[in-house]
Amino acid sequence: MEKILLACAGGFSTSMLVAKMKEAAKEKGLDLWIDAVGESDIEEHLDSDIILLGPQIAHRLDDLKANLEIPVFVIESMDYGTMNGKAVLEFALNNA
Repeated sequence: MEKILLACAGGFSTSMLVAKMKEAAKEKGLDLWIDAVGESDIEEHLDSDIILLGPQIAHRLDDLKANLEIPVFVIESMDYGTMNGKAVLEFALNNA
């Protein structure tokens, strides 16, 4: 099972996006673990296959990429702002 972790400042806005991503995964018949956390809890989920950061914590990207062996990306602002779970899920699946 793929494990996709989303992180933002407090984990709240990404939680809404996680729900949309889970809907999209269900439509595709995929059984994925998708969760959201605040940026201070990222290190507790190093068993994830990919970490997607909310645009508001994009400043953490270089640090996380340098210190983790997990792919880390910033979610596209447009997809994040519109809560486009399908697009973010596709991005995660293509880059994990």
